[in-house]
Amino acid sequence: MNAQVKKYRFGIIGCGGIAPTHAGAIRQLGHTITAVADPVASRAVALADKFQIAATHPDHHALAADPNVDIACICTPSGLHAEHAIALLRGGKHVIIEKPMDVSLDECDRLIAAAEETGRKVAIVSQHRFDSGSLLARKMIDAGDIGAIVLATAECKWYRTQAYYDEGDWRGTARYDGGALMNQGIHTVDILQWLVGGIAEVSAQLRTAAHERIDVEDVAVLSLKLNNGAIGSMIATTAAFDGQPARIEIHGTLGSILMEGDNIRRIALRDGRMFESQAAAEHAIRVARGGTASVRDEATDRIPTAAAGAAWGDAHRAQLNDFLRAITEDRAPFVSEHHGRQPVAVVQAAYDSARSGGAWIKSR
Repeated sequence: MNAQVKKYRFGIIGCGGIAPTHAGAIRQLGHTITAVADPVASRAVALADKFQIAATHPDHHALAADPNVDIACICTPSGLHAEHAIALLRGGKHVIIEKPMDVSLDECDRLIAAAEETGRKVAIVSQHRFDSGSLLARKMIDAGDIGAIVLATAECKWYRTQAYYDEGDWRGTARYDGGALMNQGIHTVDILQWLVGGIAEVSAQLRTAAHERIDVEDVAVLSLKLNNGAIGSMIATTAAFDGQPARIEIHGTLGSILMEGDNIRRIALRDGRMFESQAAAEHAIRVARGGTASVRDEATDRIPTAAAGAAWGDAHRAQLNDFLRAITEDRAPFVSEHHGRQPVAVVQAAYDSARSGGAWIKSR
């Protein structure tokens, strides 16, 4: 029997684009947000006003010291994730961290050590592992329905304007953001490597082709060697006008699975079974073209008992619910800090490969 989840008190650090999605999920699950923090006071006040939150703080140190916070959601620039999470863990908080875990593998490892040191729970947001299509694909692969995997491909061909990069001084920087792979493509990397049982080696070519004033890639092409010996590929870009939903194909000796925009698009098995589903989810198309800012109100207003049909924020809520149960039941979350490290390792291998002229680099 599942233990009853108690009511937790949340804090949010980083009150920008993704914070309302977290706040909406917390509210929909019936928990309380007691504090928010942001170095830009106006952002903290705006989020506090929207969700009737009593306390605002200037930084992560103040949030870590707040005795009225049990769990912290970290929604700051990616290159600050580990630093902020470590401070909050040492302040006695459990933490759920927006993707990626960090832009640095060394920082990811520091965070893993801090979680072990403090005994607090850590989850890395990978909400697409909770999509019904992803779960079905994983179940079928694990059951052997498509046989041995022989080829896996992924595409994250999104579009971001120059204004997107210009509106935040951290965006498009290697130190705080990462490029089309580390920022936009990280979810696709994660689902791909999770479905196929891990990626062993990467050979990559990267370009900054369509944007100015950024020091990261906006086009990436990867060749992959999978842990099972099969091969694969991935494309990630923010230069594909006007943005297409992410796509993953897994081909095995007994069948194939095609996923597009958070949905299963097609399953074909050699025994004659075939399944064809709806096109990409509407929210997945909007994110591909305009980022999470284009769906933040949908996440905020979504009612858990709404009519059937996936909407932005549903998978965040499912992951948050799993995290709360992990705390209550004293178990590892479905996507722990160890899982969150895996896609960062793949992306880091791609970056190292590109710097080495496309050499094959092990994902460590």
